[in-house]
Amino acid sequence: MEQAVRHFQEELEALKSRLLEMGGLAEERVRASVEGLVARDHALIDTVLTGDEPINRLHIDIDNRCFRLLALYQPMATDLRAIVAAVKINSDLERVGDLAVNIAEAAVRYLGHAPVKQLIDIPRMGTIAQTMLRDALDSFVKRDTEMARSVLNCDDELDALKTQVFRELLTYMLQNVETIEPALDLILVSRHLERIGDHATNVAEDVIFMVSAQDVRHHPPATP
Repeated sequence: MEQAVRHFQEELEALKSRLLEMGGLAEERVRASVEGLVARDHALIDTVLTGDEPINRLHIDIDNRCFRLLALYQPMATDLRAIVAAVKINSDLERVGDLAVNIAEAAVRYLGHAPVKQLIDIPRMGTIAQTMLRDALDSFVKRDTEMARSVLNCDDELDALKTQVFRELLTYMLQNVETIEPALDLILVSRHLERIGDHATNVAEDVIFMVSAQDVRHHPPATP
C-alpha cells in the first residue's frame, strides 16, 4: 500500500513537471510572437510558425499520464481534482500555443505593410498575458489559491488594454484607408492576447477548485 502511494505521488510530481515544461514552451512562443511583431523580426516569427511539434507531443504525453493515473490508482478527493485539473490545464496550454501561432500569422501579414503606429499597448498586453500564465502554473504547482486569485484580478487590465487598442486603431483606420488592413491584424493580435489571458484565468480557476473544491468560474471570488 505504501509503495503504491509513493508511486502515485512520484507520477503526480512527474505530471506537474511536464505541465510546467509545456507552460514554459507556450509562454516562450507568446513572447517570441509578440517580440517578432514589435521588432519586425521575420526569423523570430518563423520559429513560432514552425515550432508547434514539442507542445503537441507534450499535450499527448500529459493526457496519457493523466488517464494512466486515473485508471491505475483511482484517486479520490484532492488527488482526483488535481488530475482532472491537469487534463483541463493541458488543454488550455495547447490552445495558448495555437494562439501564439495565430499572433505570428497576423504578424507576418502586418509586416507586409508600413507600420501603422508605434506598438506600446500590444507588448504590454503580451507581458501581462505571459505573467498571468506563469503565475497560474506556479499556483498549480504550489497549490497556492492566493496566487491563483491574483491571476483572476489581472484579467480586467488585459480586457481594458484590448479595448484601448481597438479604439486607437479605429481612429487610424478612419483617417487613412491604407491603414485598415494592417490595423485589423493588430486588433486580431490584441484579441488573441486577451484570449491567452482567458486561458490563464481558466488555469487559475482550476487551481482554486483543485485546492478548495470551490467553483469560481461564474462567480469570481473577492480578493482576500
